[in-house]
Amino acid sequence: MQTNTHAQASTPVIAQDPHDRAGKYLIFHLGTEEFGTEVLKVREIMGLQDITTVPQTPHYVKGVINLRGKVIPVVDLRLKFGLPSEEYTARTCIIVVRTRQVEEELMIGIIVDGVAEVLNLASADIEDTPDFGPGVVTPYLKGMAKIKGKVKILLDIDQVLSSNELNGLSALLQ
Repeated sequence: MQTNTHAQASTPVIAQDPHDRAGKYLIFHLGTEEFGTEVLKVREIMGLQDITTVPQTPHYVKGVINLRGKVIPVVDLRLKFGLPSEEYTARTCIIVVRTRQVEEELMIGIIVDGVAEVLNLASADIEDTPDFGPGVVTPYLKGMAKIKGKVKILLDIDQVLSSNELNGLSALLQ
């Protein structure tokens, strides 16, 4: 009996606290704001390339690209978030992310104004998303990082597109 008690006491608890948002984040720009997404969700960062437009898709879906033989949808994150459209520049790029849908993983390219850096954030650097009042739902926000007097908006990339939108994009590729 004493051996079991000792073994239980020394076994680390593996359950992860959902509020533990510490880790490495890729920080990128949309206008003057800085956003971040978990580095583990990022597949690659590439410059803009030819995007094949697809009819009857939402205005923020720019189309699809061929990524080493795989067709992936491309979303302009600026338009998805309701920001005004801007001319693409030499710094504009596509971040290819892996997003999780109920039954499958889907790769999506997101167009951003530019990539800034990779930050290693501690839990103490991240605050909960403030309450924006009734009727404002923000499930895609993981929290707000406070770094050097600036706020960086941390995104849950799996929630940036709703399940219905992901289903639509997944169907588009089939």
